[in-house]
Amino acid sequence: MAIEIDPALLSTKQKRLTEILAELQTPAVVSDYKKAGELNKELIDLQDFLDTHSKYTALSKQLTDTEILTSDPEMAEAAAAELPLLQEQIQQLESKLKDLTALKLPDDERPAIVEIRAGTGGTEAALFAEEVHRMYVRYLNTQHMDIESIHTSLEDTGGIKEVVFRVDEKGAFGKLRFESGVHRVQRVPVTEANGRIHTSAISVVILPEIPESDVNIPASDIRVDVYRSSGAGGQGVNRTDSAVRITHLPTGIIVTCQDSRSQHKNKEKAMSILASKLYTAHQQEVASKTKDIRSQAIQSGDRSAKIRTYNFPQGRITDHRISKSWFNIQEVLEGELDEIVKTVNKELRDRISQGQVITAEDAD
Repeated sequence: MAIEIDPALLSTKQKRLTEILAELQTPAVVSDYKKAGELNKELIDLQDFLDTHSKYTALSKQLTDTEILTSDPEMAEAAAAELPLLQEQIQQLESKLKDLTALKLPDDERPAIVEIRAGTGGTEAALFAEEVHRMYVRYLNTQHMDIESIHTSLEDTGGIKEVVFRVDEKGAFGKLRFESGVHRVQRVPVTEANGRIHTSAISVVILPEIPESDVNIPASDIRVDVYRSSGAGGQGVNRTDSAVRITHLPTGIIVTCQDSRSQHKNKEKAMSILASKLYTAHQQEVASKTKDIRSQAIQSGDRSAKIRTYNFPQGRITDHRISKSWFNIQEVLEGELDEIVKTVNKELRDRISQGQVITAEDAD
């Protein structure tokens, strides 16, 4: 099915391209490295879209002309041989145009903060939290995204109570935002002697990284506690009071950071996370008041929403929001998550653009 791009959209993008080219020549922008970088990034994106659309239009016309030639006795054989290649090229360009015109949501371009916490299920939930953490780390490595550890709390009996890390890449939040929610696992735990299948759950929260300078946090609103980081012992153990716990008194939000040996760096990271949490809480409040579908999509920390089930006996992963299953559970847990992330992103953004509410259906 051919893609039709609104002529008004094309005109707007072409006009913006001309404006940026002019801006990049001005002394104010030439002397402003940050502004020039932002404009150049926008310029590359605009050129990519316009070039792709131009190629798509030209190939579509070539395809139509070639199809006509198949009825010409002298050209039919050559035209028929050329058709499959043209159709394949057009299909690739259609796919790229769909990605380039996908709905953009607030904060899509920001880096991300990922929080994974064990929920119901005791040790089994902690073990699953550890597996999911490893899954995301391996996946993000395949995407060439830098990861910075912020806080890790281990469960005494095995697994992870809580892990927080930063994905230091522009656009990371847009890629991961729909991973937020409750991830449920169904399998026989290693601690189960009778072979019964148990259901456990963990929560995944994806936050857009917000600079502390973008959120007003009065010093009187926070309490900062320092303590000694936990460690496994030996030379690697932290022997100084460098771990930081920040409590936001008006909301009760608590942020902990202990992964750096520098108290200053830990406090800086913790303040950045607190800013992100306060920003997101404000956005959620706005969304609940406006009840706008796009506004609701900014919510990134709804831990009550069950979004995905990992069913080991059936080798199946199901995303309940789009009612779709995959049957390569082991490969996904090893980091092969790209197909799921892309499919969920596309489906949910399409629904949002059409004004549909995103819901998670109950499933076994």
